[in-house]
Amino acid sequence: MKKFTLSAILLASLLSAGSLTAQTTKEEMLEDLNRTGSVYYAYPVTESRNTPAPKGYRPFYASHYGRHGSRYLISDNDYESVACVLHEADSLGVLTPTGREMMTRLDSVMIETHRRGGDLTPLGVRQHHAIADRMMKAYPEIFKGEKTVSARSTLVVRCVLSMDAFCERLKEVNPKLQITRESSNRYMPYLCYHSPESNAWRDDPKNFKEELRKFEQRHIRPERLMKSLFSDERFIARNVNPENFMWNLYYIASGMQDIETKADFYEFFTPDELFDVWQCFNYRFYAGDGNYPGSDGLVIANAKPLLRNIIESADAAIAGQGDAATLRFGHDGNLIPLVALMGIENCDLQEADPERFYTAFADWKIAPMAANLQLIFFRSTSDPDDILVKVMLNEEERRLPQLSTDTFPFYHWSDLRSYLSARAE
Repeated sequence: MKKFTLSAILLASLLSAGSLTAQTTKEEMLEDLNRTGSVYYAYPVTESRNTPAPKGYRPFYASHYGRHGSRYLISDNDYESVACVLHEADSLGVLTPTGREMMTRLDSVMIETHRRGGDLTPLGVRQHHAIADRMMKAYPEIFKGEKTVSARSTLVVRCVLSMDAFCERLKEVNPKLQITRESSNRYMPYLCYHSPESNAWRDDPKNFKEELRKFEQRHIRPERLMKSLFSDERFIARNVNPENFMWNLYYIASGMQDIETKADFYEFFTPDELFDVWQCFNYRFYAGDGNYPGSDGLVIANAKPLLRNIIESADAAIAGQGDAATLRFGHDGNLIPLVALMGIENCDLQEADPERFYTAFADWKIAPMAANLQLIFFRSTSDPDDILVKVMLNEEERRLPQLSTDTFPFYHWSDLRSYLSARAE
């Protein structure tokens, strides 16, 4: 009986860690409404496991791809479009007390967000500071002395500033590090690649867009929300696109976790409404960036140049001709295909039924703000050709179910390299 109890406790602890949980449930989502924020989910800071390397192995190289940190909504209009409707209704005396409360909160938020559409927020800076700090503390051998580090970013300013925040912390801890920071068109062919074929597939309405439109018709139901905000149905009929308004309010509510101003907009929704809108947003990311069955691997193939760069950079570091760390900064639309292409557990699952997409793919688990993939390389002190690699997504050790290993969470580089090379072809 004691053995059974111990086994049950161990299994429960492993499942609670999240990395072994294959499916997302509605209950899990509603435990923390911020999860319904999709890719606006602020990076979850948890006590991650960091299994020590086997005896006789030392870390010597880190390979990284990180999404930019928390940002404001892409455009000022994302806030203003909602505020304008609310103020117009207020001027006509058709705003309910609930609507007036929403307007007051939004006005206070827009003091911070004004002319900052798409910008990195202070939280985004703190996220990358903290990730860099934890990486250095976990693998100090990699960053000792006058090591060289390569850092490259896409051309988008929030990515550049995320790179800068990450590197700033590295330099604070070890001023001797020689860090090259670059943002250049030269690196876009692998940092942020989308093939003409995948773009054409995504733009073709015959592929998934009509099915998505009908899915959204079933799940975006703004009637209750409209009645809670506006007292005149004629005003709604003449001045409000209810579906668009609900979407825009959802973005505002989701993005509040990423900024400094504290105001709650989730309370204007019911939990079921949040879950349903999230399902639609998650659907878009699954079909547009993930291992959606209908794309037949075309979309995740966008990550092949990035995966080849990861392999080539690792080869150079192993040969003593590269850097101690290779840091790359980009977007959710690059990270999601990469981890699916690599076959990281629970990142490449396929589901054909749109009503169950969320059970196979949950965007907030893969690509929250400041999401990151880390490959940490360890070399045997007795045999320089004996190299192990740990794969981490969002600082959690992850499996590659299609690749066996006798030392999980570590993989033999010889095996891993062959596996990844085949997927990058």
